[in-house]
Amino acid sequence: MRVLVKNSVFILFWSFLVACQSSDSYKDTLADGELLIAAQLQLTDVIIHDIFSPPVASRIYAYSSIAAFEVAALGDASYQSLTGQLRGFEPKAYDIPEEVDYSLAALAAYYQVATALIFSEDMMDNHRDGVFAALRKQGMPKKLFENSIALGQQVAGHVLAYSKTDNYHESRSFEKYSVSNDPHSWQPTPPHYMEGIEPHWNKIRTMVMERADQFISEPATPFSTEPGTPFFEEAMEVFTVTQDMTQEQKDIAYFWDCNPYKVNIKGHVMFAEKKITPGGHWMGIASIASKTAGQDWKGMAETLAYTSIALFDAFIACWDEKYRSVLIRPETYINKYIDEDWLPLLQTPPFPEYTSGHSVASNAAAEALTKLFGEPFHFVDSTEVAYGLPIREFDSFRHAADEAAISRLYGGIHYMPAIVHGSTKGKKLGEYIKNQVETRSGLAENAEVVGK
Repeated sequence: MRVLVKNSVFILFWSFLVACQSSDSYKDTLADGELLIAAQLQLTDVIIHDIFSPPVASRIYAYSSIAAFEVAALGDASYQSLTGQLRGFEPKAYDIPEEVDYSLAALAAYYQVATALIFSEDMMDNHRDGVFAALRKQGMPKKLFENSIALGQQVAGHVLAYSKTDNYHESRSFEKYSVSNDPHSWQPTPPHYMEGIEPHWNKIRTMVMERADQFISEPATPFSTEPGTPFFEEAMEVFTVTQDMTQEQKDIAYFWDCNPYKVNIKGHVMFAEKKITPGGHWMGIASIASKTAGQDWKGMAETLAYTSIALFDAFIACWDEKYRSVLIRPETYINKYIDEDWLPLLQTPPFPEYTSGHSVASNAAAEALTKLFGEPFHFVDSTEVAYGLPIREFDSFRHAADEAAISRLYGGIHYMPAIVHGSTKGKKLGEYIKNQVETRSGLAENAEVVGK
């Protein structure tokens, strides 16, 4: 995959430069957060490789990012630990060596938690080993290196223990979704007709929300097949919009596709086209924003943690509604009642329609990032470049979230109410998290604009 090559080249090129640097150049290398960005990019590569669903991917990002941030909070009193703020995350006393590099400890914690939550452990291990070896070659003293790794492992152990109590492992044995014959109910869609993904995700412990249905959406439009009724007209809107789209609308749809289950068929051969998840896209935006703002590694850790927590609860809230309403997708409805030959621009994901996952997650993440960086905040979103798509530029995170939401109409995979009410749910959740979770002393509601 293109992104795997890019990240590998980064490590090899950086290792080549090590020999030309001074004996204490590791300090500069660790200070600016670039290595944490590299670790986050590698984790995204692995999540794509292992084909984790959007909800599961959000879980992996969250615990990994929390581990790195907890180290930052240990090393800098201006940052506030998430213990006591996240549901079930209890404080812990750590044995902190006198000589320790907190930035390396944060990196070690991130790698350890991430590796424990994926399948392809060797991909993260090899990446970590390359980074750590380069740091040693840059002159990092052995004792300092070992102490820092040990502290990172302590924090990672605490976060992993926390992760094991969120009901995820128990949910792996829950019953699969049973497809209903009710006309309004979701049906698996072509070309691979996958079963419904994560029907019990609302049983996962939330991090900030009090319960999965805390921000419950108003019911979807009553189902009807009669022309002129509201539901029929919503389906006609999808059908009509996709008949004569501008190139800009198509570009928007493709940019925010983020479907890790896309399958291509050539003749009798079916093969997967691996893509980033919606959460992965927003974690990429978080890294870009942090770098744009010139944050150090602690600021980077805060940004990743805050964004991932919003995404974690967003997928729980969204999936709670998806499997309550189990609403039919436009592709199924339009093929049956309007045009049997119609195809959406994007491939329909394998779960119910209402509400739009990208609308919920994008708006929740946008609110989290707006708290950290303020508005306006101009950034260049290059997240999808690795997957063959061009950059897009935005003047705020909310602007990006709005575009991500409407992309689902252009893609032909959502009716407008799922987009509108999904966006509302995400904004309400994001606002709630902003009021409940503090990561830094004196963090203003409208952060200083540094990304103009």
